[in-house]
Amino acid sequence: MYQLEPWQWLLATLAAVAIGLSKTGIPGVGILAVGVFALAVGARNSVGLVLPMLITADLVAVASYRRHADWGQLKRLFPWAIVGILAGFAAMGVLRGEKLFEHMIGAVLMALVVVQLWRKKHPKAEDVPHGPLWTPLMGFLAGFLTMIANAAGPVMMLYMLAMKLPKLAFMGTGAWYFFCLNVFKVPFSVNLGIINWQSLQMDLLLAPAVLLGAFLGRMLLPRINQSAFEATALAFTVIAAVKLLSPW
Repeated sequence: MYQLEPWQWLLATLAAVAIGLSKTGIPGVGILAVGVFALAVGARNSVGLVLPMLITADLVAVASYRRHADWGQLKRLFPWAIVGILAGFAAMGVLRGEKLFEHMIGAVLMALVVVQLWRKKHPKAEDVPHGPLWTPLMGFLAGFLTMIANAAGPVMMLYMLAMKLPKLAFMGTGAWYFFCLNVFKVPFSVNLGIINWQSLQMDLLLAPAVLLGAFLGRMLLPRINQSAFEATALAFTVIAAVKLLSPW
């Protein structure tokens, strides 16, 4: 198992809770966990470490919103997302340097923070530009980002916003989409060596925190200031991204 300092375990536990929250109540906080785990165990290793935690939270999300998915949208997205995952797998096979991988994830996080901020300023579906290439582009991009960094959440939120999905359909479609793709990614991650016995031991220890976050997401969503919570998460994500992008 990864040898972490107490403060790193604390951050990892909070990041695991954030993963759960992102699946059932506050989607914008999920990218925080990507940065935290990249700093704690290394950028490349973090991708495999986080994946089983995501699947754990996905199970709760699917159980909660399974009847509300828009399967028409999912059928259009899945083929392009699979192509994106295969492209991400190929890229990870080539990118072996840890510092290079850190910079890549840092850049992805910065880009997703910009996407989140743009989405906040343009909350209406009419504000999201989309056309015939929208589904292929977003499906591919989401697949690629979820393979290399487990960071497709903001991309999917933009897509579903453009498709004008009602709130429950939004949650149900996202739940099934990420569950199916995350399970599909498992053999590729095992092949790359980023899911292994060491990472699974840590996943097992952090699973209760993920489940806690998933159940809290459903309970706390009506009671918390979501905008303030997401703003705090984005601020910490920027800090993590800057650290990953630094040359030292």
